[in-house]
Amino acid sequence: MDALAPLSRVVESDSPDETFSLGARLGGALAEGDFVGLDGPLGAGKTAFSRGVAHGAGVALDDVSSPTYSIVQTYPGRVAVHHADLYRLSSEADLFGVGYFELLESPGVMLVEWVSQVPGARPEDALWVRLEVAGPKRRVLRVVATGPRSRSLLERWLPSSGV
Repeated sequence: MDALAPLSRVVESDSPDETFSLGARLGGALAEGDFVGLDGPLGAGKTAFSRGVAHGAGVALDDVSSPTYSIVQTYPGRVAVHHADLYRLSSEADLFGVGYFELLESPGVMLVEWVSQVPGARPEDALWVRLEVAGPKRRVLRVVATGPRSRSLLERWLPSSGV
């Protein structure tokens, strides 16, 4: 496979707990400097998945909430998790206004819900997870790694030998 070509995986979840667990596995694989962008319709499980990611990164669950109104929250853990929700934003100017680009350069990892809401929010090398509703509790996660760093993260999280 071409080292520059995106790498992808598809994973299914049968419950909110399983979606959380998939997130926790990803959180355990995160290393400083990683970027994870999430997309999907309302109710697809982005927040449950994000809570799992933060938990897997060593963040206390009581500290994790959806940053829909605060836009960005940082949680201390094994690695700091900068959790952003871009649902209410629409431009790069909005990103500058909340200090988003400074966080990209800060120690820790970026976990961004609604990443495609603002063009330019996702760096070139990023792990992108799209959550799709496939039933009342069933979700399909379509994961794409767009560069060498995110490919390495994807392999640590969901090795090609199986999930």
